[in-house]
Amino acid sequence: MKKFTGSLSFKLVFTTSSILVILLIIQTLLTTSKLRGDMIESLSTNAYNLSELIKNSTRYSMILNSKEHVNEIFKNLENKDGIISIKLYDKEGFVRFAGDKKYIKESVEIESGICSPCHSTDQRPLEKLSVLDRRRIVTEGNDKYMLMLNPIENEKDCSTSGCHTDQHNAKILGILEVKMSLNNIDEIVDSNVETVIRNSLIGTILIAVVTGLFVSFLVVRPIKKITKGIGQIAGGNLNYRIQLSSNDEFGEMAAQFNEMSMKLDSAYKEIKEWNDTLNSKIEEKTDELKNVYAGIIQVEKLASLGKLSATVAHELNNPLAGILNYSRLIIKKLKKIQNENEYEDIIKYLTLIAEESERCGGIVKDLLLFSHRGDEQYLYANLAEIITKSEMLINHHLEINNIRLIKEIPAEPVIVNGNPQKIQQVILSLLINAIEAMNGGGDIRVKVEIIDDLIYIRVMDQGCGIAEKDLPHIFEPFYSTKEAVRGTGLGLSVVYGIIHGHAGNVEVENTSPNGTTILITLPRVK
Repeated sequence: MKKFTGSLSFKLVFTTSSILVILLIIQTLLTTSKLRGDMIESLSTNAYNLSELIKNSTRYSMILNSKEHVNEIFKNLENKDGIISIKLYDKEGFVRFAGDKKYIKESVEIESGICSPCHSTDQRPLEKLSVLDRRRIVTEGNDKYMLMLNPIENEKDCSTSGCHTDQHNAKILGILEVKMSLNNIDEIVDSNVETVIRNSLIGTILIAVVTGLFVSFLVVRPIKKITKGIGQIAGGNLNYRIQLSSNDEFGEMAAQFNEMSMKLDSAYKEIKEWNDTLNSKIEEKTDELKNVYAGIIQVEKLASLGKLSATVAHELNNPLAGILNYSRLIIKKLKKIQNENEYEDIIKYLTLIAEESERCGGIVKDLLLFSHRGDEQYLYANLAEIITKSEMLINHHLEINNIRLIKEIPAEPVIVNGNPQKIQQVILSLLINAIEAMNGGGDIRVKVEIIDDLIYIRVMDQGCGIAEKDLPHIFEPFYSTKEAVRGTGLGLSVVYGIIHGHAGNVEVENTSPNGTTILITLPRVK
């Protein structure tokens, strides 16, 4: 019982029913009070009209001083429902006419209730009265009745008749009193009160039942489901979901609860998985640290190679230049003094020496470019113009290899702060590598994008791709996947050095047998 009275449904139904009962009691009291007042008001009006009718009906008999006739009229009217008695008082307070002759010759004092409407003060009697002032409500034991008082005014015919010849100046000759029972009004009001109370109780019970059903289905049942779900989660059943498809606040609460339980379940499974696979996670993180350390070693390695390359390049540059110049000079002199190609073999060997010396000079030049880290004067340049110049320089190679260059560059200027010649060298090196990787023709795409504060340059070819084993080493000096006669292994390392010198980054974004995409990232100039 205590559990039932403490439930939400009982509290809601009890509160609603109590409020309804209180409101209905107030409404009943107000309605019955208004009904009683309206009925008494209506009865007062009817009593006044009746008194006027009596005055008019007995006027002629009074002028003739026919007392029996007047008394008979009063007696006949007293037989009507609700009329207790009809009396007519003269000016001195004596009953002159009455339906019941036992009242004749009775008298009343001026201080009595019947005279109070006109003589309630020590001043002169009132000459005009409203209908409400003419009535008096009197209670005697269990009986309740109303007295309607109607003054008999003096008229010309009255003063000339035989009974009022000495009252020419009197304004009021007497008072007509009509006494009517109010018991029937109380019975009607009590009957209406009983009907209202009965109907109110029935309505309250019906409303309580409907409210109880409404609360049970739309409030208590969803709350029980949500409470059950909370209990399941508290018990460790994180897979439990509340099956509640309503579109109200309870439905929203259930949806959020299900989302919360799903996240809890996911977090619990993740924690459990971490506990179960802690060793593998440690190995994975260790491998990541190894990769980071390998990257640091790679940077240090490139820096050391840069310093070594600079030293070697400076030492080799002058001897190689001398060998190249003297070889060409000897070739020129031998060609002048020879007869019938007598020095042709020597010239052939000297030409080979000159070509190899020139090739070594190119290697030395690349080494100097790779190792150069000195301060340079940077300029603001339009990246679109740099790419266009690079296209012009390799246009012949594109035509020979049946390759089409597609440029995707924004319409607005893309400004970079750097050395335009070196950035052009980077573009040329990547384009040449792309051309050499494509044997059967195809398309090379250069795409420029601006995202936030960075410029993204992608060079995409349709070549044979880069082997997975070569990817970690492609930016190292002297590492090349080309034939020995076609490359020195310094192209991408020089690209790496130039881009990092411009506070950028270069990487292989993706590669496959269908092509490779090189991504260059440079700071944007706003």
